Amino acid sequence: MEYERPLLTGKLIQRYKRFLSDIEITSPAERAGEVVTAHCANTGSMTNCKDDGAKVWLFDSQNPKRKLPLSWEWVEVEGQYKACINTARANQLVKEALLNNVISEVQLTAATQLKAEPKVDEGRLDFLISSDTDDQLTYIEVKSVTLLGEDNIGYFPDAVTARGLKHIEVLMRLKAEGQRSILFFCVPHEGIKQVKVANHVDPAYAKKLREAIQTGVEVLAYQVEFQQQGMLLRQPIKVNI
Repeated sequence: MEYERPLLTGKLIQRYKRFLSDIEITSPAERAGEVVTAHCANTGSMTNCKDDGAKVWLFDSQNPKRKLPLSWEWVEVEGQYKACINTARANQLVKEALLNNVISEVQLTAATQLKAEPKVDEGRLDFLISSDTDDQLTYIEVKSVTLLGEDNIGYFPDAVTARGLKHIEVLMRLKAEGQRSILFFCVPHEGIKQVKVANHVDPAYAKKLREAIQTGVEVLAYQVEFQQQGMLLRQPIKVNI
């Protein structure tokens, strides 16, 4: 994915009320020193990704109908790693990768269709792949991993997630019904080289995920490559549950 226009850079003052962030712009030069409030599209704890004074990147939607036209997109972690904190980008990256057959474990053909946000039970998952030649359906739920621990290990979740637990239960049920179920960890963090379930953050989620794997739910993880004007889902990394 590419941004429609160059990202602004700034210095994080604070993130608060979950969806708000105050930022001092550092570039472009004509806006340097301006303090703005940007939308923070992340409901997690953002541990290690919201340190005061960290370098950040912003996207200006230039949409007059938005109350907060600026969106906080990237942050520099530990002074060296870029991480994307806008969790909506994970689905965009995975969709793009699926359509371009970047994900070797899930290949689309002329006979397959990709649907975003299919309704399942009383909620939705992220993607559904169906085929004209096969009755089996493939369901994919995407999670963004940005919690960096020691030894370049990324952990999910970064906060207790009842919603995430429900997603695993739905994937397990679909697998039991004969469908293919995939939990996909999108890793938009340059410092993360493998993914582990965060038992220390949400033991109930960790336990349920291990149960899901035993029933045949697949777990994949791919790292994101940061570019000057966007991001690409690039290569698989190890998942250690």
